[in-house]
Amino acid sequence: MKRLLSTAAVLVAGIVPALAHVGHGVTSSFAAGVAHPLSGLDHITVMVAVGLWAALKGGKALWAWPVAFVGVMLVGGALGMAHVALPFVEPAILASVVALGLLVALAVDLPVAVGAVIIGAFALFHGHAHGAEVGENMGGLEYMAGFAIATAALHAAGIAFALIAARNSLRPLVRVAGAVCVAIGAGLYAGVL
Repeated sequence: MKRLLSTAAVLVAGIVPALAHVGHGVTSSFAAGVAHPLSGLDHITVMVAVGLWAALKGGKALWAWPVAFVGVMLVGGALGMAHVALPFVEPAILASVVALGLLVALAVDLPVAVGAVIIGAFALFHGHAHGAEVGENMGGLEYMAGFAIATAALHAAGIAFALIAARNSLRPLVRVAGAVCVAIGAGLYAGVL
């Protein structure tokens, strides 16, 4: 666990901005909110990784971790819409891709509450980035609602993949998917993706 935290800290220190944040794309409609999480590799990877990790843990984590992500992401979105400053947003977003991928790849088994705190911390940054993008109109609320639904759908996709893999005696594929998340995060960090 100490090695995992040390690796994450080093990655956070050197991460460059994610490509899909602040000032990119249309943010004035529900449809734009639904489409946005599907438009960036960092979004897709993190949201699916939350679902994969929740399925590896099982039990209450199946619903608690996705709910924690979506709920705290909406709080972060509200902070961003209110122009409340939050430091290290972009580095934290890219760190989340690598960290959540590592948690899946290593099948880290944490208590549900601890996992929810980790997921929620990353969700705050994701939400803030998207809340900071929206204009000061009702469309921003519609955008965040769409973003929340798409995020939950990506969590569900990760859960479904992991559960189907487990039923077919292919559970190691879930950990491989986690390693792919780490590779994607490293590629985003290096600027090759």
